[in-house]
Amino acid sequence: MAVHAPLDTGSPVYVYELPVRLWHTVNALSIVVLAVTGYLIAHPLATTEGEASTNFLMGYIRFAHFAAAYVFAAAFLGRVYWAFAGNPYARELFVLPVANRAWWGGLLHEIRWYLFLEQHPRQHAGHNPLAQTAMFLLFVPGSLFMIVTGFALYSEGAGQGSWQDRLFGWVIPWFGQSQDVHTWHHLVAWVIVWFIIIHVYAAVREDMMSRQSLLKTIVTGWRSFK
Repeated sequence: MAVHAPLDTGSPVYVYELPVRLWHTVNALSIVVLAVTGYLIAHPLATTEGEASTNFLMGYIRFAHFAAAYVFAAAFLGRVYWAFAGNPYARELFVLPVANRAWWGGLLHEIRWYLFLEQHPRQHAGHNPLAQTAMFLLFVPGSLFMIVTGFALYSEGAGQGSWQDRLFGWVIPWFGQSQDVHTWHHLVAWVIVWFIIIHVYAAVREDMMSRQSLLKTIVTGWRSFK
């Protein structure tokens, strides 16, 4: 059975292996921490009363942001590894089967389904073609961009000669200056936030309307059909 072919059977299919499900959870939690702390870093809290040395609130916020960033980057690297080590569904995040004509037909059908122009959904074991395209074109490059620019900004504090500076120090002069990297880092963060909002909406919608499990699948790994 082709990974992207619509299913004609009601039998459950084991789709998401444990490492993928763990990555999904860790990734979601780290994005929440990054989004909240990133917003507070960009819009600092009002000055608190008392001696400055006794108030380290923004320092704790920055630390949480940096710690979550390390977790996010490490989880992404682990996810790339599992794309090679896991089952075929684990590779859907990084590969679009553009040579498959049936996949293009499925993509058109999904677009029409989300626009309420189709009366009946198609059932897919893995990601449907539209979800896979969104992941490939938005989430994956967006995540890479945030990792690269984030470590580039972090290298300013780590100092010259640090591994962050050696690997990512070239990013800031390539953009022009530090503030340019800050601006783009902030803008792409909002792209990811909006992507997550749409992703949650689509998952809940499909779980209710497409007669196949989505929310339960990311917990158990099994896709069931009605």
